[in-house]
Amino acid sequence: MKMTTKPLATSALHACLKPWAALAAAALCPLANAAITVPGADGTDGVLVITANTEIDLSQAVTGTWDADNSANAGKGVYDAAKWAVVFKYTDVTVAAGATLTFKNHASRAPIVWLVSGNVTISGMVSVNGQNGVLPPLLAEPGPGGFRGGVGQSGASVYNTGGFGPGGGNLFTEHRFNHEAEIDGIGGSYSLVPPGSTSPAYGNPSLIPLLGGSGGGGTGETFDSIIGGGGGGGAMLVACQGAISINAGTIQANGGSSTNYGAGSGSGGGIRLVCESLVGSGGGIRALGGSAGGRYLGAAGSSGRIRLERTINTNTGSVEPAPSTLDLGSGATAMLWPPTGSPEVSIVSIGGVNAPADPRASFGSYSPDVAIPMTSETTVVVETVNVEEASVVNVRITPRSGSIVTEDGVQVRKGEPIDVPATVHTVISADPLTIHWTASIPTTMGYSAVQARVIRP
Repeated sequence: MKMTTKPLATSALHACLKPWAALAAAALCPLANAAITVPGADGTDGVLVITANTEIDLSQAVTGTWDADNSANAGKGVYDAAKWAVVFKYTDVTVAAGATLTFKNHASRAPIVWLVSGNVTISGMVSVNGQNGVLPPLLAEPGPGGFRGGVGQSGASVYNTGGFGPGGGNLFTEHRFNHEAEIDGIGGSYSLVPPGSTSPAYGNPSLIPLLGGSGGGGTGETFDSIIGGGGGGGAMLVACQGAISINAGTIQANGGSSTNYGAGSGSGGGIRLVCESLVGSGGGIRALGGSAGGRYLGAAGSSGRIRLERTINTNTGSVEPAPSTLDLGSGATAMLWPPTGSPEVSIVSIGGVNAPADPRASFGSYSPDVAIPMTSETTVVVETVNVEEASVVNVRITPRSGSIVTEDGVQVRKGEPIDVPATVHTVISADPLTIHWTASIPTTMGYSAVQARVIRP
C-alpha cells in the first residue's frame, strides 16, 4: 500500500526575508436489489441542479466534520481537515446537457466528495481538470485533490522547477545544435511513470485514500519567459444510494497540458463512483494525462485512476483509462474513508518546528506552514501508525522556484523534486505500532513543499 501526506510549505529564512436535480432521469432502471447505503448521505446540502456553466467555490465550505448536519449552510459543503475532503451531501444531482460544472479550489486543495441520497444524472460535464501551464512566476493550479505544475523560467531571476506532488515531473537537460543547453520538464506520474521520469507511480486502484494527479515540470531558457508545467487532475468521489446516469455527458479529471514544447503536463487525477446502478450511454469518464507540446515523449502526463463500484451496471459509455471495478452486494454499505487501523503517515516537525495539522503549502497567500533558518540541511520527523519497520519512508522536497548554487566551484541549477529516505528513529508504541522516522533534507532559500510517503513491504 502506498500513501502520501498533504504537502507543507516551508520557508528557509534570512533575518530579512519573509517567506501556500432534482430533475430525475426520464427512465432509470428499476432497482432489483436493496439500495446501497452511503454513510452521511443526509441530504443537508439540498438538491444540485446545473443548467448553465457554473463554478462552485470550495473555499465557501464550512470547516467541520464530514457527517455534520449542514442545513444551516446548505449547498456550501463541509471541509473536514482530518479527511482532507470537501464533502457535499445532496438529495439529487443533475447537470443538464450543454452545462459545465467546475470548481474553485479550497485553500487546502482538498478533493471533492458527493454523498447523494437519491440519484445523479450527468448529461453535461463535471470537470476537476488541472490547469494548463501558465507563465512564471505563477504555478498551474491542479484540480481539487491534485498538485500544482512546476514554474517556468523568467529570465535570470526565476528558474524553472519540477512539478509538485508525489509524482511531480522532474527536469532533464537537453542540448540542441547551435543552442545552449535547456533544462526542460517531464510529465507528472500517477498510475504510470512517463518515459524519462524519476518520479514513481503512487496510489492504489481502490482510490482509498482519494488522491489526484501530480504536476508536470516547467521548462526554461536564460532570457525568455517560458510556460510552466500543467497542473495535476483533481480527485472526486461520487457515492450515490440510487443511480448514477451518465448520458452523453462526461466526468473528467484530466491533467493540464503543457502549452510550451519544453514543459511537462500534469498527470490525470482520480474518479471514484459508488452507486446502486451505473447506467447511461454515449457519455464518458476520463482521467487522462495532459498532452505534450509535441517535443518530448516524456512530456505527456501519466494517466490517472478510475474506480467503479456498483450493484447493477448497464453503462455503455467510454472509460479512460481502464477502471478497476467492484461488484457490490445487495444492500452494501459504501466505504468512504480508510478503515480504522489503516496505515497512516504524517510530518511531525521540520527543523524542530511542529508542523500544523492542516497544512496549506500556500507559498505566500498565508504564512508558511513551517519557517526554518537558512542552513545547509535540516531534520524532518515523520510519524507512521500501523506501518512496519521494514517499510520504506521517503520525504520529498520540491522548491517553489529553482536556484543556482555552487558545488565544488561549479554553478549548478537546482529545481527538481528530491526524495530523501528516512530511517527509524524511535518506536513510540507497540499497539498501535507508532514509529518516528527522521530524514536530513537540504534547505533551499524561499519556499519548498515537503511530503512524506510510505511504501509497505
